[in-house]
Amino acid sequence: MHIYAIGDLHLSGEPASKPMEIFGEHWAGHKEKIQQNWLATVQDEDYVIIAGDISWAMNLKEAAVDLEWLAALPGHKLLMRGNHDYWWTSLSKMRQQYEGKFAFLQNSSINLELEDATKVAICGTRGWLLPSAEKFTAEDDKIYKRESIRMELGLQEAVKQKPDILIQALHYPPLFKEDEHTLFTEIMQKYGVQYCVFGHIHGENHITMFEGQRDGISYKLVSCDTQGFKLFQIL
Repeated sequence: MHIYAIGDLHLSGEPASKPMEIFGEHWAGHKEKIQQNWLATVQDEDYVIIAGDISWAMNLKEAAVDLEWLAALPGHKLLMRGNHDYWWTSLSKMRQQYEGKFAFLQNSSINLELEDATKVAICGTRGWLLPSAEKFTAEDDKIYKRESIRMELGLQEAVKQKPDILIQALHYPPLFKEDEHTLFTEIMQKYGVQYCVFGHIHGENHITMFEGQRDGISYKLVSCDTQGFKLFQIL
């Protein structure tokens, strides 16, 4: 069993109602690229974290074509909400409609056990803009603090099972620069997170994004376009 992550699929129905090529030629045929790489990589027993911005749909009904396409791919999918996932509704409604096809990570955790009995916990939180953002407002500060509380609730739930490996997934980056300390990074250190994956960042912006090891945590941007539309293997 392997654990992968990918973010920002930005699906928009079939045929696509919002072709992503407007954001760069490399997005041309991106859905097919994702599918090809997914089928070449993921087995049925594997787990895939999808770090938000899954579909441009405005409601759950409109998202059905994208979600069913995703459900047909191999592996267990752990879905998270991104800032463009307007279709995301209550957990009860999503679970009722897609029971057995997806697990929804919303300030919560999922516990797994690998073949060698290693215990793994995966937590998911949307996150928010960071205080270092140029247009960070007082309202952003409220949401930022609220999202940090939600992250901590998920991690508190996860550590009850005493996992050997703790993975935190977000949609928004928890930091931009190596020397940046945020509520998200502090909470992850507090609970002993070893791996953090996140999305949201695209294009040339990812060049200056910090990725790598810091304070015992491995940070990785997994927006699909920054990864050549391939899945990133965490474990």
